[in-house]
Amino acid sequence: MTPTWYGKAPPPEIPTPGLAGWVRIVLRGVPLLGLVTGGLFLTLVLRLAERPVFGAGRPVTPWITVFVCRNALRLMGIRLTVSGSVVHGQGAVVTNHSSWLDIFVLNAVKRIYFVSKAEVAAWPGIGWLARATGTVFIERNRTQAARQAEVFRDRLAAGHRLLFFPEGTSSDGQRVLPFKSSLFSAFFADDLRDHLEVQPVTVVYMAPKGQEARFYAWWGDMTFGAHFLNILAHGAGGAVQIICHAPLQVRAYPDRKALATACEHAVRGAHKH
Repeated sequence: MTPTWYGKAPPPEIPTPGLAGWVRIVLRGVPLLGLVTGGLFLTLVLRLAERPVFGAGRPVTPWITVFVCRNALRLMGIRLTVSGSVVHGQGAVVTNHSSWLDIFVLNAVKRIYFVSKAEVAAWPGIGWLARATGTVFIERNRTQAARQAEVFRDRLAAGHRLLFFPEGTSSDGQRVLPFKSSLFSAFFADDLRDHLEVQPVTVVYMAPKGQEARFYAWWGDMTFGAHFLNILAHGAGGAVQIICHAPLQVRAYPDRKALATACEHAVRGAHKH
């Protein structure tokens, strides 16, 4: 697995929910579970008809994902705001990574397809959801750039907008980690470079009143289950902002490192820390 990021300060200890917390967990968690499983079931059923007709194209099922994610954020008490122009259609998106919540946040805004490290496909629950929603699984290795370019080319030809986390891991949400440039190599394939655009996006979380700034972040040795329950128990009143920057034309940059640096500067420049 990709090493998890650890900062100078360790993740805070997640408190055990009290009686009121468990009541909120049930009141939010039950409809959230129904929403996600219902959306997943409907997606799988519709893909039975969608796949034979459209192949890699998904004209219907991504809208189910958008609906599910928007309402999941509401159930978790997280207000979503978007600034800047959301670019649709084929292309790529790169953004900072703070939490598993990023999946819901970014899917709530646009029809996108995540590009994830290959081992995520085997994770219980999360891997299943990722596969069902069209996630692209890759090896983070420059020697695989040619193969990755072929996968990206096929997805782009189907009109997909692919989303990458160039940091390679999640942080505490208080910083933007250096962008790794290896994934950007595939963008410079001969038949992609001249027409491909990459849109940098900044994601900023605001903790609920009374909670510390890192409340929504998931990093270090934090477990998913405890973090998820803590958000359901205490998360109402929080917010997340998505800041969409102007897309960058790949052909305007000499190599992957220059493009990765330009994307990192755009994302970091809009982050509050």
